[in-house]
Amino acid sequence: MSTRVLDALSPLDGRYAGKLASVRGVFSEAGLMRERVRVECAWLLALASGPAAAALAQLPHEARSWLAAMSKDPAATDVAAIKEIESRTNHDVKAVEYWIRAQLTLRGAAPAQLEWVHFGCTSEDINNLAYALMLKAGRGRIILPALDRIGALLDALAHRHAAVGMLGRTHGQPATPTTVGKELANVAARLHMQRSAIDKVEIYGKINGAVGNFNAHVAALPDIDWPGFSAAFVESFAIRSNAYTTQIEPHDWMAEYCHAIMRADTVLLDFARDMWSYISLGYFKQRIIEGEVGSSTMPHKVNPIDFENAEGNLGLANALFAHFADKLPVSRWQRDLTDSTVLRNVGVAIGHAALAYQSIAAGIEKIDLDEARLREDLDRAWEVLGEAVQTVMRAHGLPDAYDRLKAFTRGRAVDRAALHEFILSLQLPPAQTARLLEMTPGSYLGLAATLARNRP
Repeated sequence: MSTRVLDALSPLDGRYAGKLASVRGVFSEAGLMRERVRVECAWLLALASGPAAAALAQLPHEARSWLAAMSKDPAATDVAAIKEIESRTNHDVKAVEYWIRAQLTLRGAAPAQLEWVHFGCTSEDINNLAYALMLKAGRGRIILPALDRIGALLDALAHRHAAVGMLGRTHGQPATPTTVGKELANVAARLHMQRSAIDKVEIYGKINGAVGNFNAHVAALPDIDWPGFSAAFVESFAIRSNAYTTQIEPHDWMAEYCHAIMRADTVLLDFARDMWSYISLGYFKQRIIEGEVGSSTMPHKVNPIDFENAEGNLGLANALFAHFADKLPVSRWQRDLTDSTVLRNVGVAIGHAALAYQSIAAGIEKIDLDEARLREDLDRAWEVLGEAVQTVMRAHGLPDAYDRLKAFTRGRAVDRAALHEFILSLQLPPAQTARLLEMTPGSYLGLAATLARNRP
């Protein structure tokens, strides 16, 4: 591990750096610069095809081709050169503008043509679209694929263990049995719903000047339909145009985006805690990794570290997402700068979420079900059949069914023999008596197996 990594302030850029290359590619400062370059180049090309067509008609082919290439894929952005310019300007977006102007000059653009770079724009016109593109890419390339992977792993396990009985626990106490598959299918269904909600969040952007009114645009070119031109430009990125903004796009969609991810993260945090508990109970065993150490002093330990790491990182991610959702839609008057420093951390939140998703997938992939341990717990919990017995009694009109079962089962050990003695004392039809006598905690599963298998 390099000294630079060891000196990193954030573990995302230190300890976990190797796991987050995809996140860094989108949400690093270099990623932000590239998206700013994309927007600036696309804006100049749009002007060249519309309001500034006459002024830019003679733009050299090499310059126009470079703009087209960078608007499609800004990977060739020289971020080091832009940072060097920023060291003089102390303004990051202006540094991008100056770098683009320099690149166009090298490709034969005339001084008058260069004046159309960043035309009519405030920095936030560029920034809001850059962040919108980053968050769009983060959703499509990082978040949704990770959730889909976890969902597929859960569905596969749910189908495999659809009929494997498991003692239910409500309030931490033995309760009506379920199946391992049904419990995993529950998580998969919840995750699928929240994944769909994330995918449906509409992303908005704007490019309408210093306070959102096209003041400078109209002053320079009053005959242009600037709202229509702006909307078409924003929507060329497959982003919805917001016509009603101050200097900043109000970020309401970002709050919705953050809340949607938080809900998916909460489902997974709940799952991580349950898996930790099931591993503690011995329901799942973890495969041993050769050479791995579970404790510095207890050699026998095989700890559920993947689910623990996931829980911790989901908590960090959601704390940040909650702050973004609370803070970003709030800005004094036509704008203040508090959103700027906060937005720089969106990649941090997504980085922690991505780490958690990787940990959960790794945890799922290294567990094996211990069916003998599950049967052992079920075989010690004959009292859970009290629900079945009292419900059959009710269906056949026997009085005080609930109270009689409560008196019989509560606060005492109930085994097979005791339960059968109780069932035989009831005045039930012979067929119902026989059915109850055949029932075991392991067979009292309702439709759990069918529900687990029906989860697509």
